[in-house]
Amino acid sequence: MTTKTSNLLQDGDPCRVISGTHKGKKGIVKDINLSKSGHITITVVQQNGERFKTLGRNVVVEQIG
Repeated sequence: MTTKTSNLLQDGDPCRVISGTHKGKKGIVKDINLSKSGHITITVVQQNGERFKTLGRNVVVEQIG
């Protein structure tokens, strides 16, 4: 499994949170936004259906294979 930097986020990408409140959680990237202050915010949907919001810089995209 390899990872790529968070500046390549796209809807539907599998990701893992590496810092912040939700550190260690995994899910699928949904709803990418640019805040008024210029930060990328995303919604992550976990396998059990739970959703949470985090900053784009707090995640890494996981590539399977």
